[in-house]
Amino acid sequence: QVRLVESGGRLVQAGGSLRLSCAASGLTFSTYGMGWFRQAPGKEREFVATITWTDALTTRYADSVKGRFTIARDNDKNTLSLQMNSLRPEDTAMYYCAAADSLFVLTAAGVNYWGQGTQVTVSS
Repeated sequence: QVRLVESGGRLVQAGGSLRLSCAASGLTFSTYGMGWFRQAPGKEREFVATITWTDALTTRYADSVKGRFTIARDNDKNTLSLQMNSLRPEDTAMYYCAAADSLFVLTAAGVNYWGQGTQVTVSS
């Protein structure tokens, strides 16, 4: 059984930082593209960042987070992380870890497995 378990979400002031983590089990982590998505109330789930499973560990980011967020993975520990700096109120959302049997995870439709989410709230 595949499990993706996120942690690290909490209330933070604008301009602050958070680090989200995702612990994966039940899948061959090193062969899955991994990513983060987020969903704010009343809005669709949107792409945030993705990282390939290849040795190059290529990353892609949504324009709204580029330069502020950093995605990383540790294939030995089966973990995914998202370092979020310079947080803004518009970053408030439930953040989801996602896995796909493809190079990248760029769309929700391409996700094979989802975590349960962790709430990030940024106060102004």
